[in-house]
Amino acid sequence: MNLTTRQSTKKRLTPVALCGALILTATLSTSLLSGCVVVVDGDKKVSSEMSSSEREQSNRTSIAGLSLGSDPASVLSLMGTPDFDENVTIDDVHYRILYYRTQRVHKDGLTTKDECTPLVFIGGELIGWGQEKLSFLQN
Repeated sequence: MNLTTRQSTKKRLTPVALCGALILTATLSTSLLSGCVVVVDGDKKVSSEMSSSEREQSNRTSIAGLSLGSDPASVLSLMGTPDFDENVTIDDVHYRILYYRTQRVHKDGLTTKDECTPLVFIGGELIGWGQEKLSFLQN
């Protein structure tokens, strides 16, 4: 019986080379995917990019079409995720305040509450929106 041993001619990567290849792959994947953004607006339309001014206009238009007495779920369905969402209890009364960006005050790339319109709910019903309605709670 004649057995021959065959040696593999494939070169194996050393642990250092393998680690380097993995880091390179991860870096390239991250840089290639970082420009990919998908935004779903309140109308469930998908766009690859929505400028801040388009988003602000869309939010203003949606807010103008809201009806007093709407519940938070229907507003969230229409408008999407708010920029800020607060739950406040004052004198045993529960308020929920959803903030949606409607204007730009600072050119810093961040969204702050002074750039948002607050939607105020009491007991699960929309009672109004805007700074005046929010001031009403703080008095």
